Amino acid sequence: MKTLILNIKQLIQTEEAPRKWVAGEAMSRLGIIENAYLLVEGDKIAGFGKMEDLDMESVYAGSDTVKEIDASGRLVLPSFCDSHTHLVYAGSREIEYIDKIRGLSYEEIAKRGGGILNSAERIRQASEEELFDAAYDRIQEIAGFGTGAVEIKSGYGLDTASELKMLRVIRRLKAETPLLIKSTFLGAHAVPSEYKGRQTEYVDLIINEMIPMVAAEELADYVDVFCDKGFFTVEDTDRILNAGMKYGLRAKIHANELDYSGGVQVGVKYNAISVDHLECIGDDEIACLLESETMPTVLPGAAFFLNMPYSPVRKMIQAGLPVAMASDYNPGSSPSGNMKFIMSLGCINYKMLPEEVINATTINSAYAMGVEEEVGSIAVGKLANFYITTPVPGLEYLPYAYTANLVEAVFLKGEQY
Repeated sequence: MKTLILNIKQLIQTEEAPRKWVAGEAMSRLGIIENAYLLVEGDKIAGFGKMEDLDMESVYAGSDTVKEIDASGRLVLPSFCDSHTHLVYAGSREIEYIDKIRGLSYEEIAKRGGGILNSAERIRQASEEELFDAAYDRIQEIAGFGTGAVEIKSGYGLDTASELKMLRVIRRLKAETPLLIKSTFLGAHAVPSEYKGRQTEYVDLIINEMIPMVAAEELADYVDVFCDKGFFTVEDTDRILNAGMKYGLRAKIHANELDYSGGVQVGVKYNAISVDHLECIGDDEIACLLESETMPTVLPGAAFFLNMPYSPVRKMIQAGLPVAMASDYNPGSSPSGNMKFIMSLGCINYKMLPEEVINATTINSAYAMGVEEEVGSIAVGKLANFYITTPVPGLEYLPYAYTANLVEAVFLKGEQY
């Protein structure tokens, strides 16, 4: 089966030679073909180019059925890659939303048993089936918004049985949805209430029991730690990442959301695939990242929702770094998985160009979850994960029209979703 998309107004993020990421000044540039076609064969991209160069005879050669789609006036882009989410959770936290409106900080809510500990209690009470059903609905939601690859973390269980339960839900989502999904073990998301005052003992539990069991069932691709003020120290993080490395789990880090925590440096030390949040980042952190293979990842939805300072993205880009953006979809600090809105926040609050936010939510965020060879751009041989917009003036309109749903059709692994 072949699918041929014809008369595309703009085919965006095309690559003849796929790159692992886009950094610095190059983030302001995109491969764009005007009046283009895109050919899909099976689940892969088989060809693309200008309409005037389309060889219809070769497309129809052989016995394959060809489905033609006219995309006149429309854009085609690679699906979003959302490299940081917590979308397996039980129940919402809108009461804490009201607490925030009344002036309580993230840390104050956490100290009262809210925040992550609130979600942990709900996860422990929920069945695996209940968690799967709720997460499956969220997967449908984000796919409709144009997301084709997503990283999902545990971290709301905070005991061995509940963490494994969450990771098994993620494994089932991998098997039962067409999205490309990566799984991250985040047992070190917070110290559970039963270990209050005994943080080192909880870190020991993560290292000696949780990580070996996660690895034995092959439930995770990555290991993550919330290395920040009021959560896990650099020393805790070092121990956990070292243990994860021994079991083949590469690091991803929550770092520098609340303070200059040292999370960036310890992440780079362990060759983390990404360090995420980065509201607090200065010259030392930038210099460290420049010498690394670690992707700085900004979560605009969380900063927006929590009314936090914005990460200095312009400074990072001007220094020559790549930058990725992800939704941080979770019930407490970013209850949305709409990556188009994340692009809008990137433009409005971080002063990024439309081209930069597209790079940050496709090729760079694909790298941040380790799937840049499969998705993140329009390139021959990559998975046919892309979306077709409604008729729009051009790519600048996507972040500009920040509440409009501009996704007309979604294709995942070559099939219309």
